[in-house]
Amino acid sequence: MKARLEGERRELCVDLEHPLDLSIELDFEGPQPRHFGAPRAAARPYSAPGFSGSVAGGASCNCQSITLIPHCNGTHTECAGHLTREPLHAQRIVPRELLPALLLTAVPVPSGRTRESSDPPPHAEDRLVTRSALQAAWPAQPPFDPRAVVIRTLPNEPARRTRDYSDMTPPYLTLEAAEYLIERGIEHLVVDLPSIDRTHDEGRLTAHRLFFGLPPGSSALASAARSRCTITELAYIADEADDGPYFLQLQVPAINGDAVPSRPLLYPLAA
Repeated sequence: MKARLEGERRELCVDLEHPLDLSIELDFEGPQPRHFGAPRAAARPYSAPGFSGSVAGGASCNCQSITLIPHCNGTHTECAGHLTREPLHAQRIVPRELLPALLLTAVPVPSGRTRESSDPPPHAEDRLVTRSALQAAWPAQPPFDPRAVVIRTLPNEPARRTRDYSDMTPPYLTLEAAEYLIERGIEHLVVDLPSIDRTHDEGRLTAHRLFFGLPPGSSALASAARSRCTITELAYIADEADDGPYFLQLQVPAINGDAVPSRPLLYPLAA
């Protein structure tokens, strides 16, 4: 497929046959990722009088009831409604088109090795994704102005597909890193972390607020200057994928909510 971007005169070829799936498969029967002490996502047969909901239990068909918390059970895409009184549904603002995107590897550094900040200040043992790391990974001459960025933190070993983050503090973005993405015009962010903010940050969610353009302490949707933006968390980016330009598609179900399970796909550029 050939794509012509707004403001660009040249055409780019996109390989639609070999996308990189950045989502984590959610296995209701086996190990699965979890964050913030949330219960496991679960699927159970729906039963009613005369109907067991399970072919193995004698029913004519299988019919399952699924329970999950999008923010805590697997790959999900969220919007500014995560922080506002008024509802905003992620599935209604996720772009339908392919987004020019960059895949960047930014290795988190111990908080004592950077002067970059967070709010509240990072603990001594915290690891941070910094503006400096993003700047160093940003290509000198990308073929387009990206609207989306996918951030990979290493190592992305297979165990991360089922990791329980409840009793640890995963890496998170510095304020300067969030500000840099905004300066670069990034509207859609995908990370392989359970959150772009510290797990326990006194409820400030400062990086989220910066990215959605929501002032500190405000919960009014009208105050969110970047309410058309999205953040996708708990993605999985295989180490074999090269850094560089791609096209991103955010696939989400038609389910209302400030966050929904999602399947981000990265399409490489064709030769």
